[in-house]
Amino acid sequence: MKLLYSPASPYSAKVRMAARHLGIEVTDVKTDSSAGSPELLDSNPLGKIPVLIRKDEPSIYDSVAIMHYLDRVSGGKLYPKKPVKRTEAEVLEALCDGITDCLLVIVYERRMRPEDKIHQPWIDRQWDKVVRGLDYLETHLPKTGKKLHGGHFALAALIGYLDLRFNGQWAEGRPELASWPDIFSKRFSDYAAMKSAA
Repeated sequence: MKLLYSPASPYSAKVRMAARHLGIEVTDVKTDSSAGSPELLDSNPLGKIPVLIRKDEPSIYDSVAIMHYLDRVSGGKLYPKKPVKRTEAEVLEALCDGITDCLLVIVYERRMRPEDKIHQPWIDRQWDKVVRGLDYLETHLPKTGKKLHGGHFALAALIGYLDLRFNGQWAEGRPELASWPDIFSKRFSDYAAMKSAA
C-alpha cells in the first residue's frame, strides 16, 4: 500500500502516525495536491490528500475512512472495543479534525486571496470555533494510557499543525493542552519526526 501525503497536512500526519503505531507497512509518497497529479486525481476525484492506494482494490480517502480501514486491517487495534469508549474516541477525533478544518480555512483565506479581498470577519468566526474547541480540550483532555486510539492521533496531528502554522497564538492559558505532546511522545516516540512540517 502507499499513501499520497503532504508533510504539512495534519490529516496526513494523523494517518501516517496511526499506521506506524500499528506496524502497518505503508509507502509514503509526497504529493502536491495543487499540482494536479494524475495519480492523485485518478485515486481521489476530489484531488485531496491523504489517499491510501491499495493493490488491485479501490483507493481510500479521506483521513477518517483511512483510519477506520487501518483499524479493521489491524484487527481492531486503533479504536476501543467497548462501544462507549469507542464513541468517546471517535468524538475526540471529530472535535480535533473539526478544529483543524477551521485552521485550514484561516490559512487558505490568507494564502489564496489578495490582501484586499481577505474577509477578516470570516477568519474571526473560524478562530472563535478554534478557541472554543481548544478551551474544551484544555479541560477535557483524554486519558493517555498504554493504548493509543484514533482520537489521540487526531489530537497529536492538531497540535502539530498549531505549532506549524499558529505558533505562539494558542498555547498561552492552556498549560495542560500545551504539555500533552510530551505525554503522547512517551507512548509514540516518532511524534516529533511525523507531525506536520513545512
